[in-house]
Amino acid sequence: METQHEIDYKRIEQAIGFLKGNYKRQPSLEEAAAHVSLSPFHFQRMFKDWAGITPKQFLQYLSIEHAKNILKDKQATLFDTAYETGLSGTGRLYDLFVRIEGMTPGEYKNGGEQLKINYSFAESPFGTLLVAATAKGICYMAFADEGQEAAFAGLQRQFPNATYQHLLDTVQQNALFIFTQDWSRLNEIRLHLKGTSFQVKVWETLLKIPMGGLTTYSKIAEEIQHPKASRAVGSAVGDNPVALLIPCHRVIRATGETGQYHWGSQRKSAMIGWEASRVSNEARDHSITLGL
Repeated sequence: METQHEIDYKRIEQAIGFLKGNYKRQPSLEEAAAHVSLSPFHFQRMFKDWAGITPKQFLQYLSIEHAKNILKDKQATLFDTAYETGLSGTGRLYDLFVRIEGMTPGEYKNGGEQLKINYSFAESPFGTLLVAATAKGICYMAFADEGQEAAFAGLQRQFPNATYQHLLDTVQQNALFIFTQDWSRLNEIRLHLKGTSFQVKVWETLLKIPMGGLTTYSKIAEEIQHPKASRAVGSAVGDNPVALLIPCHRVIRATGETGQYHWGSQRKSAMIGWEASRVSNEARDHSITLGL
């Protein structure tokens, strides 16, 4: 049975799809609310509770023009986090405490028979997540769109011979604090991932994209010094085993279009807009604090 949180997010997701699909004619609040079977008052309140801004403002962050401006403005310093770490807001500190540790061949040979994995389910702003961890770090994070049994089966396919326990441990708990805590108070999050050296290099590069920032496959290829490997980069991005923590949703097409996403293009749009709204609100609050 779906939780109220899941029901509300699905309505938000549907609304985002409707707004984005009809952007050129700028649909009214009443029309968008009717699309998700809510009154304009309740729809506006639900959306602002979720995104912190109005649906109309949110749509600005999903426009191709906005994406192109981000790509252009960030081009020279896309992977320079000096500015990002200068503020004490939430997503700005992302790159400081998320670290990848690649698994050794012995840790995942024969389907991960040497691994002991704890897993649990948790709510996120974008739907229910399955989170799994070894003693060394988070090894898997995926959306449970088809229910908990199907999500767990997906985890088992990654490590068919591992030992599993349905248990929320401190490794998972710390990772989930990204949705509820000031990130500056968190301990370092370790990701314990199975991947080739090329994949791990791509995933590490994704971690350098600041919250609210966007990049393209070709720019990542240039960053890892494989400028002709855009297609291989795309495959590595698609193989990301940790939703959200490794922000593959921040990779878009060079045209400014959102493009596809393993967990659905509508969810990708929701993530991009949600993060952009938070960065915008943080910048505004920071300016107020400084008296600018």
